[in-house]
Parts: sequence; structure tokens; C-alpha cells
Amino acid sequence: MPPNGPFVIGGIGNQGQPLRALVQRLRVTKQAASELIDTLVLRGYLSRTTDPDDRRRVNVTLTDRGHEAAVAVLAGVTAVDRELTELLGATGLEQLRAGLVALCDIRDRMESEPLPGTDQTGR
Repeated sequence: MPPNGPFVIGGIGNQGQPLRALVQRLRVTKQAASELIDTLVLRGYLSRTTDPDDRRRVNVTLTDRGHEAAVAVLAGVTAVDRELTELLGATGLEQLRAGLVALCDIRDRMESEPLPGTDQTGR
């Protein structure tokens, strides 16, 4: 499976997240995202069909192999969560997650704001 494949498959299969939202969270170019989806289709994890109501849209769904992979992704995440809970305790795990979310929020804010002493173009 390609890198980031488990993230996409797990997100679709276990959390019901839209593909567009998952790809945006990967923070990769449209070309890289398209190549990832093409690879997952080619390897039998995803199926791509034309939307019957709008031929410009494409629907991407998990295949049987994709559903099996989503189950495996969830099992892996559950195992890691179990180990982290053993090491940190439930409260420690909650704090770790809150800290990681805060780091992501800081990154997003810093990427959307111009650097101090620069104009909007970064000069």
C-alpha cells in the first residue's frame, strides 16, 4: 500500500470522511493526491465511478479489499491507542491528543499569516 494510503482508506471506511477532506488534510499537491487515488484504484482498494446525476463528478468508494484494509487500519490504531493508554494513562493520552491538535492549529495559523516584517507576498 502506498504511503498515506492507510490514512485515506481508514478515513473513508472507519470515519466516513469525504475524500476531498481527507486529501486536504494530507497537505499534498492535487497531482500527488490524484496519483495516490489512482494507485489505490489500480491496487484494488478503491473504486471510481461517474456520478449518475452529474457526469463531471466522480464517486470514489471502498472495494471489498478496501473494506478489509480499513478494518486492519482501525485495528492498528486501536492497538496503538491501547499501548499509549498503558504508557500515559487515559488522561495523559487525552493531553497528548490536545497538544497535537494545538500544534496543528499553530501550524495552520502560521502558514496562513504573513511573516512579521513582510508584505502579503512574503517580501
